[in-house]
Amino acid sequence: MMKKVVVTGMGVISPIGKTVEEFCESLKAGKSGIGPITQFDTNGFDVTIAGEVKDFDPSLYIDKKEARKMARFVQFAAAAAAQALTQAGLLAEADGEGKRRVKSDAARTAVVIGNGIGGFEVISESHKKMFDSGPRRMPPLTVPMMIPNMAAGNISMMFGINGPAYTQITACAAGADALGQALDLIRAGRADVAVSGGTEAVITPFAVGGFQMLKALSTKRCGEPEKASRPFDADRDGFVIAEGAGILILESEEHAKKRGAKILAEFAGYAGTADAYHITSPDPQGLGCSAAVKAALADAGLKGEDIQYYNAHGTSTEINDPCETKMLKLAFGDHAYKLKVSSTKSMHGHCIGGGGGIEAIAGILAMRDGFFPPTINFENPGEGCDLDYVPNKAQKGEINAFMSGSLGFGGHNAMVVFKKYTA
Repeated sequence: MMKKVVVTGMGVISPIGKTVEEFCESLKAGKSGIGPITQFDTNGFDVTIAGEVKDFDPSLYIDKKEARKMARFVQFAAAAAAQALTQAGLLAEADGEGKRRVKSDAARTAVVIGNGIGGFEVISESHKKMFDSGPRRMPPLTVPMMIPNMAAGNISMMFGINGPAYTQITACAAGADALGQALDLIRAGRADVAVSGGTEAVITPFAVGGFQMLKALSTKRCGEPEKASRPFDADRDGFVIAEGAGILILESEEHAKKRGAKILAEFAGYAGTADAYHITSPDPQGLGCSAAVKAALADAGLKGEDIQYYNAHGTSTEINDPCETKMLKLAFGDHAYKLKVSSTKSMHGHCIGGGGGIEAIAGILAMRDGFFPPTINFENPGEGCDLDYVPNKAQKGEINAFMSGSLGFGGHNAMVVFKKYTA
């Protein structure tokens, strides 16, 4: 019999909240975190808006000297991990070196973090130094700061975690895939505890310019940014790039109960598939994605009718939203019309590799507090978008089990299933 895996801690750094409870209140209020880009001069760009994390102070969680050696995406992950480990009661008091190490068996604790791109601001700044002044003027920590595995690596070092430290790089599916890998590690008995989720920080000229050239980003509403992310709406015109991290503490039920931890939810199932179709577009038939939904349900031992809420990938792009809607009908059948489906990206934007962790936490909070997060800016349904998207305002309702979907460039599909914990 597979080990039951539970959630005992959560941490969030996002455009609509830098703590779990602040994030939760923003979801309930339908608050937008989208605004003008302040991290670089957008002169010459068609895209001038993003979901930025405002007033982020890494020194609240990370030693100032160490923080200077971390790219922004690493700082987000480390801060969210500190929040999550604290909530889980897994951090010891600071030692003589000022470090707070995990209380769990360090060798039986894993770190699995999803990331799509890495330290783009480090790459951009170092390139400029090289071309302006030559290679000898490049910052010496360019490589160890920019590479995507450094979120997992720094979390392991910060908290004295000696188990496996892995990084999933599957574009926008990375955070959910990381959770799935952590689930499998605990089920297989390779770890008792895992620090897992996703992180991203790519609001840079290079990233925004690149996505702009793909015609993937919203440009219509740069003058009213809070209305720009509008998943499933007829007048959507692209996603809004955002940043942030969502980290969960996963444990085997046995381990959590033995130490008397408060259990927040059960992580019941996961599945990942590939469309094998196109480098940026989802399969218009929804076959690969619907297969992931069915496999995740089977992994969780649930039927489609057992799911009350689906946190959609819901990017607000012309292609994704009708394809995802079609996929849900294919996977859930008639139950798709009874599901509450919403995209919290309408509020916090598209956090790329950070989305899977952030959106899983959104679902857990919705299940905890009995509400369905809204899809804000939903005014007129787009063609092919005819499900219940919880338009504009949060709705009260009991959630016993939910699914969250994350779909990435390259055809990656990841589905995670959580349900209320019962002993």
